[in-house]
Amino acid sequence: MTLRAGVLGLGVMGRHHSRVLNQLEGVDFLGVYDPADSVGPLIEGKPVIKNLDEFLDLGFDYCVVAAPTIYHLEIGKALAERGVSALIEKPVASTAEAAAELRDLFAAKGLVGGVGHIERYNPALQSARVRIEDGLLGDIYQVVTRRQGPFPGRIADVGVIKDLATHDIDLTAWVTQQEYVSVNARTAFRSGRAHEDMVVAVGTLSSGTIVSHTVNWLTPFKERVTILTGEKGVLVADTLTADLTFFQNGVIEQTWDGSASFRGVSEGDMTRFALNRKEPLLAEHEAFRDAVLSCDTSKIVTLASGTKVVEIAEKMALDGLEHRLS
Repeated sequence: MTLRAGVLGLGVMGRHHSRVLNQLEGVDFLGVYDPADSVGPLIEGKPVIKNLDEFLDLGFDYCVVAAPTIYHLEIGKALAERGVSALIEKPVASTAEAAAELRDLFAAKGLVGGVGHIERYNPALQSARVRIEDGLLGDIYQVVTRRQGPFPGRIADVGVIKDLATHDIDLTAWVTQQEYVSVNARTAFRSGRAHEDMVVAVGTLSSGTIVSHTVNWLTPFKERVTILTGEKGVLVADTLTADLTFFQNGVIEQTWDGSASFRGVSEGDMTRFALNRKEPLLAEHEAFRDAVLSCDTSKIVTLASGTKVVEIAEKMALDGLEHRLS
């Protein structure tokens, strides 16, 4: 069966989604909806339509929503009313309330709804998840993420928490298979915008794992690192280079009887894993295509998961505001 698919919104991500959909096996890419005058008439050889009803009249099995976040609820509702499944770019909506509305609407309509948390499909994190499941780390003690870089001109309607920290919230919960039970944050507004551009957050997960996230738009280099510390060692995932490295615990020799009560670790062997470096966006699209065909959502980021991410992000932002200096 060939699925009919389209894209709504032709910004940076919309263009990438269009490229992948146009080449995706089992999918007929029909075109894009974008009302902006600055957008050309064609993308990947397919029409760019400026009227939403005219676009939806093409008849879709699913669409990708890559419009600005403030339009996600409106567009998502329009798709659901037409019986069209949707992969919605993260964050799923501007507010947790709107995200929950989309979650419930798609569930009521029996449609597949997913969220574009692309980091889940990064080869380094995919491999980390499998190795954690196989027991490589044992109990996970701590997760540290750093996501830093310069301000992206494409972002105008949300702050760095909902744009970037949502990646770390989602991947941390997913890779550990735990939920957040608490979160605290400190935020800064340094660039003169209405939204925060820096955040340092700490939290606790449901099995006791502690987490910390450093995220900002004010660093002149890009960094995308996840460090998972467990009882048997540390996994370091660099999602910019799709590298995964394991630092195994060594054994500390006890040379002093008085230190015998302290159980620590020392440096052990280091292993850099060979990975299948499939493009994360392609892997995300393959998973969503398969979910629409089978109604099996186990390999996609569901709207329910996306809603939880926005809920945690809002708690993070609120705590940051409460602790700002007056």
